[in-house]
Amino acid sequence: MTILPKQQLPLISAKQLTCIREDRILFEQLNVQVNAGDIVQIEGPNGAGKTSLLRILAGLSQPYEGQVFFSDNKKIIAIGEDREQYHQNLLYLGHLPGVKGEMSASENLTFNLALHGMNTDEVDKDLAAVNLLGFEDSLAAHLSAGQHRRIALAQLLSSQAKIWILDEPFTAIDKQGVENLEQLFLQHAKQGGCVILTTHQDLNIVKENLKKITLAYRFY
Repeated sequence: MTILPKQQLPLISAKQLTCIREDRILFEQLNVQVNAGDIVQIEGPNGAGKTSLLRILAGLSQPYEGQVFFSDNKKIIAIGEDREQYHQNLLYLGHLPGVKGEMSASENLTFNLALHGMNTDEVDKDLAAVNLLGFEDSLAAHLSAGQHRRIALAQLLSSQAKIWILDEPFTAIDKQGVENLEQLFLQHAKQGGCVILTTHQDLNIVKENLKKITLAYRFY
């Protein structure tokens, strides 16, 4: 456990990460530091380990070597030392939206917010903000892939978590939706949070606000 001056504490960091899948090294000895205000894009070809890295940073998978740390505003803590506290300050959205077809848009969002311990009082307002006004009571099975994605992303509007880890958040989202998300990411960063995401597309975010981690496909 390392104690540093408060202003120097990264929200999340990782040291010497090595990830192996099916006897292939995806990445090795990777160091990551994400501070408040950072938007970090993880890029690289399919199979390079982008989702694997996100899952390791989210504490959902274990690296072959290395550790992931977070700060509680006073000290740096390894995820394994207090996984519950870390996950209370983390919102992770995977590549799949996690929407149940037999539930309405409103029921899906309410369920997911409650699962993360978030406020469910403004579900309809959040759905309206992601252009789902009028679809609140529609079964998700009758909605498009883009609408499913927007149901999942609506969680960001009520999230109090400082760390957002998002796998391909722009999938099936139209141009206006992408622009809205980029503005939401910038707002979250300006309020002292951070965003770590994967995407194959260029972000319309100034370089000062954007960091990149580029992974290469390895054949061994």
